[in-house]
Amino acid sequence: MDTFLQVVGWGAVTILAVIGLVAGLIAAVITGGNKLAYIVAGIIGAVALPFVLALLGVTAAIGAGLLAVLVIGVIGAVLLVMLFKALTGRSDRPTR
Repeated sequence: MDTFLQVVGWGAVTILAVIGLVAGLIAAVITGGNKLAYIVAGIIGAVALPFVLALLGVTAAIGAGLLAVLVIGVIGAVLLVMLFKALTGRSDRPTR
């Protein structure tokens, strides 16, 4: 974990959080869902996936550079938002 932070730095973690925020907000706007829930899911996914990959020893995620870490962050945000949507099992669209 410390090695990951040494390689990418806190600036990258901040950028990942912003990417997750944007991904969550976009998902909420598209689905008409709970904005706060999607934003939180997006942030957690974007920040967590690069850390999880580093903990699992997938060092290519770290060694490939900041752009690769950011792409992985976007993937993490999207996956967690999708998982959140699937687990809640309800339609967030307002009824007419």
